[in-house]
Amino acid sequence: MRALIWILRLFLFLLLFGFAVKNDDVVILRFFFGAQWQMPLVLVILLFVVVGVLVGVTATLSILYRQHREIDNLRRSGHRAAPDVRVRPPVADGPDLPETY
Repeated sequence: MRALIWILRLFLFLLLFGFAVKNDDVVILRFFFGAQWQMPLVLVILLFVVVGVLVGVTATLSILYRQHREIDNLRRSGHRAAPDVRVRPPVADGPDLPETY
């Protein structure tokens, strides 16, 4: 199974490497006020992927930090989880129930 995963990783790497080699043309990114930036297309794609990952990680970390802070506050205030109350199911009784029940 490990060999299959490594073969899949190698295939994915070669596929992305081929994509990078084929898209080495220079593109112009035009910004506001006449500013422009020239760089290879692969670097533009890589830049936007990295920025997207950073935004996603930042959003996730902020949520995790908020949850961690709330858990700490609940622990300090002495809140305890509700006790495990087991409710017994009702006894089946009635004329509409089969005899084998």
